[in-house]
Amino acid sequence: MTPGLDALLAALYVFMDDHVAPPRRIGRPPRLTDAELLCLAVAQVLLGFPSARHFIRFAHARLGRLFRYLPQQSAYNKRLNTAGPLISHVIEALARQVPTWNDNLRLIDSTPLPCAASRETVKRSDLAGHCGYGYCRSHSRFFWGFRLYLVTTAEGMPVTWCLANPKIGEREVMTALLHRDHHLVHAGQVTLADKGFAGKEFEALLTEWFGVHPIRPDRKDEPVRHGRLARSRQWIEAVFDTLKGPLSLEHHGGRTPAGVFARTAQRLLALATAIWHNWTTGTKTKRSLIAYDH
Repeated sequence: MTPGLDALLAALYVFMDDHVAPPRRIGRPPRLTDAELLCLAVAQVLLGFPSARHFIRFAHARLGRLFRYLPQQSAYNKRLNTAGPLISHVIEALARQVPTWNDNLRLIDSTPLPCAASRETVKRSDLAGHCGYGYCRSHSRFFWGFRLYLVTTAEGMPVTWCLANPKIGEREVMTALLHRDHHLVHAGQVTLADKGFAGKEFEALLTEWFGVHPIRPDRKDEPVRHGRLARSRQWIEAVFDTLKGPLSLEHHGGRTPAGVFARTAQRLLALATAIWHNWTTGTKTKRSLIAYDH
């Protein structure tokens, strides 16, 4: 364990204790508080444990000094599966603390989130009826699962997000997401997207309803407006690379809609916490995870 991870978990615990009101509960308070649960969830992702079983075994051996109580695997999974809404609330609270929250640039994009690899699993999964088949153009392959839609700041801090069936059009999902979280969008912002969000109606809606200015790479069949924007588009691609690489997004292990939602939120929370803590400590590279992954 390094002082970097210890400091990050302590800072997240204090932040939640000061800024996030705990949900009301009936009966005896849990032995593991919500703040401690989310600190454990962040530690699991940053330390590279996709498996909760392996992580809980490690936590009992190495993290006992940081927590008053450590649950068993079944209790941890049960609490984590129901923590999705709380995690989303904490992500937004963290995002509001970074300086780029007030910037006029937002990155929007989507990426595949596979949930099964075999036909038998697809037929027997509790996710049947929620997931669907989609095509990933970047890797030229089909997948079965969800698509993750993400809105971030320039350095990758998650602002809002959702999961959707890949059969639903990207513009329709992003429109619904922005309508749901319209309080996170303000007039004058510039949204940088890819060609998948091309469409006069979608761009007009962003401009007229939300007052934002959509920018995307030009297609071959339209006049030159913004150019290719290849370098700027790499910002959001780098965020997805971090989520799928060090933060093991594609190995989430969710087996139910609530489980997939919570485990996706868990990865986004780990990213948001690292970026927020890097801003707080003055780290040069805001999305760097090097100090927290061992």
